[in-house]
Amino acid sequence: MNNLKSRGTLSEVPPKSFHLWRLVCLFCAWAILVLATMLTTIGHAQIQQQAKPKGSEPTPEAAIPAVLAAFDKYEVVGMPEAHGMKDEDDFILSLIRTPAFSSKVNDIAVECGNSLYQSVLDRYIAGDNVPFAEVRKVWRNTTMRMCGTSGFFEQLFPLVRAINQKLPTEHRLRVLAGDPPIDWDQVKTSQDFFKFFDRESSIVSVMEKEVFSKHRKALMLFGTFHLVHGVDQSAVSRYEKDYPNLTFVISDLNDFDSDTPALSSSPFANWPIPSIASAKGTWLGASDLSQFFQPPIQVRNNDCVVLNEFPKNLQKPMGALVDAFLYLGPPALRLTEEIPADIALDVDYRMELNRRDALTGLPGAAIGTLEEVDQQIIHGAENPLIVVWKASESDLKRAAQGCLDRKKASSAPQ
Repeated sequence: MNNLKSRGTLSEVPPKSFHLWRLVCLFCAWAILVLATMLTTIGHAQIQQQAKPKGSEPTPEAAIPAVLAAFDKYEVVGMPEAHGMKDEDDFILSLIRTPAFSSKVNDIAVECGNSLYQSVLDRYIAGDNVPFAEVRKVWRNTTMRMCGTSGFFEQLFPLVRAINQKLPTEHRLRVLAGDPPIDWDQVKTSQDFFKFFDRESSIVSVMEKEVFSKHRKALMLFGTFHLVHGVDQSAVSRYEKDYPNLTFVISDLNDFDSDTPALSSSPFANWPIPSIASAKGTWLGASDLSQFFQPPIQVRNNDCVVLNEFPKNLQKPMGALVDAFLYLGPPALRLTEEIPADIALDVDYRMELNRRDALTGLPGAAIGTLEEVDQQIIHGAENPLIVVWKASESDLKRAAQGCLDRKKASSAPQ
């Protein structure tokens, strides 16, 4: 499915598939961060254009050697994955196929892996005879719909299994499932679902138990807001209280520079593809978070005032949140990741996803009937590029009105 990309917030937007998909993909990270501020997050706002801040010029390096070199100084390297970002996913697949990768890394910790099935995953990755229909429960049965329809994860697990067959035993990779151990067969109500909604705690537990306590090295593949430093609600920030200075966080440029009218005028026009540049001390690291990610529309529950900004704990320069940036080419030309055909044609599984959407009760979770989604897939093929959605005045008004309607309904006599 086209145009799936976002690391943003939930919103009430026009019923187009890429809007709904990109909002649902990272609901969890945003829910943790925004609930902590006692606000209801339901939209996006336009990227704020700011003058270039002070700082040195970033120096790009060849990306794969730079990532591998980071493991010489850190126990963990974290970077974003999936979420409809084909260029990013292709880079990760190239990285783990690099022969030197297995000599530097022991584990790959993933967002889209149900820890309930860790033993099944271990046997599959080790090369045991595990039916594919059994192991795919690992990524199809997580708390997030995005995981179960991701072409990236459908490739990643078989690829790591195949790589291990070419490696000596001592260098074989392990894949760690970071999502809570939800059993969808037992989830019958929203209350059942929300028992498994603390994804950050699950990630922290896996990293502390399987990586840090065993002195292993891991590549973390999670949405950016699970990885950032200095934000109490993120998984990395939580475990850094006990394991500081062990994690190197890489962010993509996301929406930064996506509005540049000509490629030749981009500050990255001469950067090699792919490349990585340090955030520390550079003007890029000094740039505000809102230049990389569209600030959410937030609605104060008490008075329905609409705020067009990040929560206070995220109002920081990017260099305070991440250590480096991954450049994969002009942001305006990024490609979306298509939904795999075996999922698009799997009617039973798609019906199960709709059942889960209805149970979660999350805003924007339901993306339409099977027939409507079929049409969205077909129409999505018209544009293989990621589309940056920007809030309109009507979106702001609808957010405020939705709050007023909820308050009215809650105060009505039962």
